[in-house]
Amino acid sequence: MQSSEPLSHKAMLDLGTAIDIAVTAAHAGAAILQSYAHHRSDLIIDHKARNDLVSQADREAEAAILEVLRERSPAYGIVAEETGGAAQGPATWYIDPLDGTTNFLSGIPHYAVSIALVAHAGTQAAPGAALEEDTPVIGVVYDPNREELFTGVYGVGSWLNGRRIACSRTPSLADSVVATGFPFRDFSFEPEYMPTLDYAIHHSRGVRRMGAAALDLAWVACGRYDGYWEMGLAPWDVAAGTLLVREAGGVCLDMDSRDPWPVAGRVVSGNPVVCAALHDMIRPHLKPRG
Repeated sequence: MQSSEPLSHKAMLDLGTAIDIAVTAAHAGAAILQSYAHHRSDLIIDHKARNDLVSQADREAEAAILEVLRERSPAYGIVAEETGGAAQGPATWYIDPLDGTTNFLSGIPHYAVSIALVAHAGTQAAPGAALEEDTPVIGVVYDPNREELFTGVYGVGSWLNGRRIACSRTPSLADSVVATGFPFRDFSFEPEYMPTLDYAIHHSRGVRRMGAAALDLAWVACGRYDGYWEMGLAPWDVAAGTLLVREAGGVCLDMDSRDPWPVAGRVVSGNPVVCAALHDMIRPHLKPRG
């Protein structure tokens, strides 16, 4: 077990150990999910808000993940979807124990565990200068149905089941297959979003909506999608995928250009060409944000 002594922000993070911890935690959470996957009718489901569901599968998977993280990295903060938390220390874990809850509860085998470590400004994550802004440095997205483990380490790369991955080289939006997510809980941004969907339908090769943001980003990282944009997400939805895309040679941004990563849940990503085209598509429709 690691020491519970707090780490200095100036101390270099041990990213090798952190990725091992995150992978172990992701497998622990996924084991819980899969134990319920064929017994969905037995799940107790709560409604947090309109179209925002949570079951004991989410809660138990999160508890299994937290047990690993708290035991093996006590100096880091934790922000988790179901239990909350706060950013603190040199870095903070962002956890979504079940990205794609509606898919899971409907028997659609497209969901994942998502775990990221975000290093805080002033922390050293690699040899050289300390980070000037909060930055995702570890990303793990595990799809237990396909047994696909996406991992990424800041400054090193991204992998799928141990094989290096890279974003696509598709040269234009017109040639691209892109992913998105529709408004389904919060409809306040519908006037901003719907014109972008209309444009993408008419100016791309195809638009896909699969219902799991972490996997959308992971699929951008491995070149299955050329780009992806969505509004109305949470930081734990996008933290791991942001790192995966960036380390695979792509771009993943806060679409309002306010934050160093899409912590506000408004994300645009893709290979550099397609991400720029998507951002150009989105910008005219964005409202000023207070």
